[in-house]
Parts: sequence; structure tokens; C-alpha cells
Amino acid sequence: MFHSTQQLEAAVWRAFDAKRLRRYRPEPQPTPRGEHARMLAIAAARRRRAIERLEEARPEDADYWKAVAPSALGKARAWREEKSFSPLPE
Repeated sequence: MFHSTQQLEAAVWRAFDAKRLRRYRPEPQPTPRGEHARMLAIAAARRRRAIERLEEARPEDADYWKAVAPSALGKARAWREEKSFSPLPE
């Protein structure tokens, strides 16, 4: 594949440099709209888990998952009330 040691060394340094650049990339900051969507997804996942548990004849687990879903909805509501939350288009 490589015809000389210079080409091999250059490829190794490019790979090393790419890893170094990926490591120092700043993490994206969560936006209020993104956090709102994430909380809604968490609430939906908890409801789906409750349905799965009912189908598996595990009502005590289903009750738990059904009970914790509203907490994510409350957090989503709080994110929506943030001043920096841009309004939804009509």
C-alpha cells in the first residue's frame, strides 16, 4: 500500500493529528429547545417501558414507569417557560 517510509510516517502523523483535533473539539452547548425535546423523548420512553412491562405481566414495574413519566414532562414544561426558549412557529 505504501511505497516509502515517508508516506507511511505521513499517514501515521495525519491519523495522530486527527485524533488530537477530535479530542479538543468543544462539546455543543444544549439549547432550551433541545433540552425540551430531550425531556419529551424521555417521557415517551418511560411510557413505552410501562407498556412493555404490562405486556410482560410485570404490573409493579409498569406502575413505576408510568409514575415517573410526568417528572420528565414537568422538566420539559420548565424548559419551555425559559426566557431564552424561542416560540414555536404557528
